[in-house]
Amino acid sequence: MKTEQAELLGAKALAWLADNEDLLPVFLGATGADGAALREQAEKPEFLGSVLDFLMMDDAWVIEFCDANALPYDMPMRARQALPGGQDVSWT
Repeated sequence: MKTEQAELLGAKALAWLADNEDLLPVFLGATGADGAALREQAEKPEFLGSVLDFLMMDDAWVIEFCDANALPYDMPMRARQALPGGQDVSWT
């Protein structure tokens, strides 16, 4: 996947997350971000990578996001790998 495609998917994930009343507070709490930070960071590939990292913490979230956007379930992972830091896999 090209970086531009990964950034677009990360932006879709961020928009989906922002519309999710149950999950958005969890994301904000986990990252320490607020609404202003979301807007400021929304175009930064590193931040979009962190959005995808968060999304991929729970298979149910991945399924819900992918179903809502008619995407294969491996797309968030593939996009994450194309963004900064996504090449480094840590199993610990």
